[in-house]
Amino acid sequence: MFPTATTTDIAASASQVAVLPIGSFEQHGPFLPLATDSIIATAIAGAAAAHYNVLLLPPVTISCSHEHAAWPGTVSISHHTLSTIIDDIRTSLTGSGITRLILVNGHGGNYVLSNIVQTANATTPRSMSLFPTRTDWDTARTAAHLDTDAHHDMHAGELEVSILLHVQPQLVGPGYRDGDHAADARSMLLVDGMRAYTESGVIGKPSAGTPEKGQMLLASLVASFQQHLDHLNGR
Repeated sequence: MFPTATTTDIAASASQVAVLPIGSFEQHGPFLPLATDSIIATAIAGAAAAHYNVLLLPPVTISCSHEHAAWPGTVSISHHTLSTIIDDIRTSLTGSGITRLILVNGHGGNYVLSNIVQTANATTPRSMSLFPTRTDWDTARTAAHLDTDAHHDMHAGELEVSILLHVQPQLVGPGYRDGDHAADARSMLLVDGMRAYTESGVIGKPSAGTPEKGQMLLASLVASFQQHLDHLNGR
């Protein structure tokens, strides 16, 4: 979960772009840990850092999970707080000469991140990117031959189970094989929260998850990361 590089390692690498994983601490049904989104964001960022010369930062592990508040263990911070954390990190990085930052988001409810990136780039062009985008995720789903799409497999489903089965299989409970739940019509999610659409906390098809799909998902995301890195580097 945490980078192990020393200050000497970082100085030698001369990384010009930092990568910040952003997860959450929220329910993921009865078979995935509360830290699922943080684990996934860290796995994606770590895989990218192993392939590209970037400064890997430790994850932000609590974010905007208010729609999951009906389940025990879920903890949230406000979007104001999350924005301030990222702004403070960006300011600190700039002080050390790193002016470009890629946010690796593992939680779909962190809507504010899009606005943070928009604002950063309006002030300093090509200084920040948000990864993975919806296109990056769609490309990864296709590459991994997932059964589901992002709408039908919203939470604790095939995609998240697959990645955890690949990177931390011991954290996936056996209940995922019987945990499928469909809730395709959920137009009032932001008003009523997840509990209005699922008792288990799952919306998706976790039974379709496999470690092989998780491996292919990460491989596709690492490839897609190149475009974001090149764009910030002016290529």
